Amino acid sequence: MDDKYAALRLKNQLCFPLYAVSNIITRKYKPLLDRLDLTYTQYVAMMVMWEKKQVNEKFLCEALFLKSNTMTPLLQKLEAKGYIEKAKDESDERNLVITLTEAGEKLQDDALCVPETIAQEFHLTPEEATGLYQVLYKMLDEERAKGSNNQ
Repeated sequence: MDDKYAALRLKNQLCFPLYAVSNIITRKYKPLLDRLDLTYTQYVAMMVMWEKKQVNEKFLCEALFLKSNTMTPLLQKLEAKGYIEKAKDESDERNLVITLTEAGEKLQDDALCVPETIAQEFHLTPEEATGLYQVLYKMLDEERAKGSNNQ
């Protein structure tokens, strides 16, 4: 017998395991990031800053799939902690340039243990981790191509 409501069963939803795993991962990060005095969103922003050293706000929004109204308070908090500096671009005042500070750079050393600690929480083979990474980034890349991630 056909179940016309099968599409509405929780077990048939792609979104639910993604949502649930995301919550689990974020909870596992919390005690590690509490020691760094960072939220998860601040942590991923700092990862971009550690890699790039200087970016504009639009780049950071796009890299993290965040809107500028979310980014503004996040940057204010990171600046108050002394990890970044914000300045208007001299050639275009509408453009906000974010620069990693020395204190922000030093925080990177304290964060080195986070990825390995989290990886140990999930017992994925390297092949499973690579496959999951590829599927998730395929989804993100499709969204980025649509331009739906920013303002």
